[in-house]
Amino acid sequence: MNNKLVLQSDFGLSDGAVSAMYGVALSVAPDLRIFDLTHGIPQFNIWEGSYRLYQTVSYWPKETVFVSVVDPGVGTDRLSVVAKTKENKYIVTPDNGTLTHVKQNMGITAIREIDENVNRLPQSGESYTFHGRDVYAYTGARLAAGKIRFQEVGRALKVDDIAEIDQNQPYRDENGTIHGNIDIHDVRFGNLWTNIEHDLFKEANFKYGDSFEVTIANNTRQVYKNIMTFGHSFADSHLGEPLIYVNSLNKLGVAINQGSFAKAYHIESGLNWKITIRRT
Repeated sequence: MNNKLVLQSDFGLSDGAVSAMYGVALSVAPDLRIFDLTHGIPQFNIWEGSYRLYQTVSYWPKETVFVSVVDPGVGTDRLSVVAKTKENKYIVTPDNGTLTHVKQNMGITAIREIDENVNRLPQSGESYTFHGRDVYAYTGARLAAGKIRFQEVGRALKVDDIAEIDQNQPYRDENGTIHGNIDIHDVRFGNLWTNIEHDLFKEANFKYGDSFEVTIANNTRQVYKNIMTFGHSFADSHLGEPLIYVNSLNKLGVAINQGSFAKAYHIESGLNWKITIRRT
């Protein structure tokens, strides 16, 4: 292993939860290198936890170990697992849908249930509400530091049995209109990231500089409708104007130049938030 451990959670940084995870990991291996992916996942939002892993994991070196704790089912019969990706990286997490985007977009080759008889912080057996510290940080640190091998995590499970969150697939209809979902926000700037691959635009022969009618709806209730241009970057539109662009994951985004699209139009994300893009 490469001695790198990356932590993600919905814990925030206002109390000692994340610090306790650091402490456990460093107690396992004082020379471990620990990094934060984010601890700002909205509480209980498994979907966003899954997406942020997809956004990040592929850019780290092989054998990096990730710990992701968004766990509204802590203490229930949901499984605690370690997944190995096709790129030879490891994700320690509850099996509650957090692996959805990585499995579907990057691929998972193996998964093992964490054997808590072996891979659990000593003297923590009576605690059932902080598996992030007692099971995931402890197991992740042991794996990243080479104290255990992947095969020693616990029994092998079937990759096909990994819990997944429902997703809608983008498509182009017979009239050439592209349909998709608002998957997530670019939180800091309020841009909308869709599930529409840039390749779908290219297949339709849509080009930079073309104008499109963009409609956004929450279920069947229309929230937004306007004409905007497909640009290379935000500078291809005037200050305050909307545009379509390709984001850092090669999917289409919708933004306002130096403004928050999400706040301006009170748009959220998820399966109920639909977007259609039609050439004018």
